[in-house]
Amino acid sequence: MSKMFFAGILAAGAAGALIAPVAAQGATLGPAAALCNSNATAVLVDVRGFKARTGTLRVQIYNADKSYLEKRKWLERVDVPVRNGAVQVCVPVKGPGNYVVSVRHDINGNGKSDKSDGGGLSGNPDMKLTDFIFKRKPKLAQVSFAVGGSTKRVPITLNYVNGLSFDPV
Repeated sequence: MSKMFFAGILAAGAAGALIAPVAAQGATLGPAAALCNSNATAVLVDVRGFKARTGTLRVQIYNADKSYLEKRKWLERVDVPVRNGAVQVCVPVKGPGNYVVSVRHDINGNGKSDKSDGGGLSGNPDMKLTDFIFKRKPKLAQVSFAVGGSTKRVPITLNYVNGLSFDPV
């Protein structure tokens, strides 16, 4: 399969956003961790369902508008090493508003999109491999969420290619 195809999978991802007040569940990762720890305006991305505890995790925040998930249109990007235990990444946002989160698990940490890598989106949309092949994004209403004046927790379940499907492990 083409490199572009897997770049689409990883950029678009597929996963979830149950928005709830932040609850401390282990160490918060990322250079802006203090924002989430102090309940400032930020997004705490709680990543679940790792196929392996290796490589790196990239979390990107987009405006919830028609340009979401477009290449180089992200507002903030945080890369952290994957570790054991809870993986929660704090990502700053410019202020209250509507956003979309995309997560990519670079399982071998090579910085390239491989078919073994996983991905996810806020809202946990059900996506198929054909969605990536034909570059179909999930509906904005499925993946967007609102951030107010405090930190919002967004759980995302990673999905990986398995045969002809793209599902949680």
